[in-house]
Amino acid sequence: MSSIVRFALAAVAFAAVAATGLGAAAGTLDKVRQDKTIRLAVRADAPPFSYKDANGDPAGFMVDLCRAVATGLAAELNLSELKVEFVPVTAENRFDAIETGKADILCEPTTETLSRREKVDFSIPTFVDGASLLVTGEGPSDFAGLAGKKVGVLAGTTTERGLRDTLANAKVNAEVVPVKTHEDGLKTLEDGGVAAYFADRAILAYLASKASDPSKLRLATDYLSIEPYALALPHGDSDFRLAVDRALSHIYKTGGIAAVFAKTFGAEMQPSDTIKTLYLISALPD
Repeated sequence: MSSIVRFALAAVAFAAVAATGLGAAAGTLDKVRQDKTIRLAVRADAPPFSYKDANGDPAGFMVDLCRAVATGLAAELNLSELKVEFVPVTAENRFDAIETGKADILCEPTTETLSRREKVDFSIPTFVDGASLLVTGEGPSDFAGLAGKKVGVLAGTTTERGLRDTLANAKVNAEVVPVKTHEDGLKTLEDGGVAAYFADRAILAYLASKASDPSKLRLATDYLSIEPYALALPHGDSDFRLAVDRALSHIYKTGGIAAVFAKTFGAEMQPSDTIKTLYLISALPD
């Protein structure tokens, strides 16, 4: 047998082994079952959905929802215990954590978009919100009132892009002031550095409640965008996505979502009719 033939056969054999290895690569569910651990990506700066509580522990609506999903996954995998490992992320690197395999689920206010679906998969919906304005008592009462003024927004988000697009389309000449965290945005608003702060309404309501003097702030009544939230998941892992969707559907159907909502927003605040409808239609049958 010539050296050329031997080389060719060796190359074919190597390719076959490599292909078999790739085909047998463990999916997320297999890794979760083997490690008995689920890795949840969380943020410290996205209250009330994902933040650190007074003890420095991860907290918020999406964090608690992901904990409930982890409980559902443990039951599906017949695990008596499933450890939850938190992976800190920022608004800038949150999707990288999912793409590179550092985390299994992104647990924060993630708006599902078509462009993001090129890189990550998404669960069934988890929340729906819309962007609006938080202003001081003398601040602008509508979007047109931002003309000639400064408006703050969290940098590197779909909300920032939406703000810039809306201003351009409405031909409103306002200066956009990106900030690193929502807390920075609130402080800048209270200090008079911006005339308004632009974010999702649930976030704005939470920020206002934490202000030094909430009575000096008010929330605009108009929704200036619609933000459909979902959990970001590894791209192309349909088995894991199905398992997460099954867990979410069970949480919605059994009413477990009400407990998650009340823990974050308080028993006195009821979900809107839009959110109730979202959970009703997202509770998929088995």
